[in-house]
Amino acid sequence: MKLQFGSRRFAPSWFGGLLTLAVLPGLIGLGLWQLRRADEKRELMTQAARGRQQTLLFSAANAHRLSRYQRVSLAGRYDSAHQVLLDNMPSAHGQPGYRVLTPFRLDDGASVLVDRGWLPLGVDRGQRPNLDVGSATRQLTGMIDELPRPGVRAGNVGIHTGVWPQLLNYPTAQELRQLYGPALQTRIVLLDAAAADGFERIWQADVGFRPERHVGYAVQWFGMAVAVMIIFIVVNLKRPVDT
Repeated sequence: MKLQFGSRRFAPSWFGGLLTLAVLPGLIGLGLWQLRRADEKRELMTQAARGRQQTLLFSAANAHRLSRYQRVSLAGRYDSAHQVLLDNMPSAHGQPGYRVLTPFRLDDGASVLVDRGWLPLGVDRGQRPNLDVGSATRQLTGMIDELPRPGVRAGNVGIHTGVWPQLLNYPTAQELRQLYGPALQTRIVLLDAAAADGFERIWQADVGFRPERHVGYAVQWFGMAVAVMIIFIVVNLKRPVDT
């Protein structure tokens, strides 16, 4: 392909043209993906704000229909004898420690794990913190959330039958149902920060990178695409050779 622009001729090689056509869609696709991620994060933040505006009753019948970060109330009692310590859970300030998941038996027969907050790591992992909580019937309020998930899952979750509290490393809902039975709900409830019998609780919507950061990455990818196109044009825009 040869095009004339004034005194210069645009004559790219086939190899250069094919290489540019191979790279450009990838760069543009990455930019569009970052914009989609920004939209997803905005929706998640909006969902969290909307969920805090009203409190709904949590039950086995409606648990699967409630959205993430919906504020809920639930009636029942704690099962203090069968608790879980989520290992490798840093605090909001980055200190090592655990998150405490306590089974809560609902009046309708189902159960859900209530995240009572964060505890610092002791002298070592062999020293378990005191997790005792009363078993009297009570009313709780909190916010629905998903179980924490690692960037990459590796190794054994750490389930040891008959050992309590369990010290687990990023368990899935299915693995927790091995401990508690099929009546356990697949999501958890983050106990309100002002509620009794909890530990450190600084709950925020788990959006990871904020939308603005994804937009910034998108601009970088699009900028790289523009740069590749400009370089392709400049390199292949040549003066005719005098004969």
